[in-house]
Amino acid sequence: MSVAVAVESSVLLKWYSETARDLPWRREGVSAWQILMSEIMLQQTPVVRVAPIWEEWVERWPVPSAMAASSQAEVLRAWGKLGYPRRALRLHECAGVLAAEHGDVVPEDVDTLLSLPGIGSYTARAVACFAYGQRVPVVDTNVRRVVARAVHGNAEPGNPSNTRDLADVAALLPRTRARAATYSAALMELGALICTARTPNCENCPLPNCAWVASGKPAHTGPPKKVQKFAGTDRQVRGKLMAVLRDSHRPVERAQLDIVWPTDPGQRDRALHSLLVDGLVEQTDDGLFALAGEGTP
Repeated sequence: MSVAVAVESSVLLKWYSETARDLPWRREGVSAWQILMSEIMLQQTPVVRVAPIWEEWVERWPVPSAMAASSQAEVLRAWGKLGYPRRALRLHECAGVLAAEHGDVVPEDVDTLLSLPGIGSYTARAVACFAYGQRVPVVDTNVRRVVARAVHGNAEPGNPSNTRDLADVAALLPRTRARAATYSAALMELGALICTARTPNCENCPLPNCAWVASGKPAHTGPPKKVQKFAGTDRQVRGKLMAVLRDSHRPVERAQLDIVWPTDPGQRDRALHSLLVDGLVEQTDDGLFALAGEGTP
């Protein structure tokens, strides 16, 4: 089956126009900077948690220079419980570069985007596509799963390969820029809503052909995916420590951090050390702890 037949563009675009979620970063008038913020926030974080915080950030930091003028601590505090807070630090750093070197404007081309702090292959292409309508392949987990099933007949995608995955999606894109950009969003939406990981809703899939369905939906034959737990992990401890520091606008004593995880002091110490190493937390000369940028006068 050809790629074009497997994921036929006009059918998918029609489905998307009728069923796409009304996400705030998809609306008219959203800038490239605001789309960049949404893409950073959405990495490993559900839409429902991102949307309200993104809207607050758009109001508070409508342009990169506004964020650059804020401290690291302010950005980390506003990040709240989105998780993986190093993303917030990198975005703050990126805002400074955009303000100082790019006239407060997010670049259009992928190569320049890739040169910015914290911007990887997916994010660069997502911004080029969704903010500027460029005809570039955009590959996330949802897209990889749709292509694995519809095109290759596999229940799950194999190990990521930037070269292969980008080539697969590039072969699917309509020729015109406008249709290609919308198609990329539609492909992602299909993976998020219909062609889901655990219970794909094949009965309501708009695709007329799917290699996986045609093959009888063969089961995944590789090793089972590892389920990422959260309870009891260093990530959970880091989150509890960060919550204490976000709630305080002044450096805190070590005792205030120790009480959040008394059952395993070794794990707590390890988590705190990792926050210091990652630059999310700093220690003052008198031994207190604070969010980055808030511990030094």
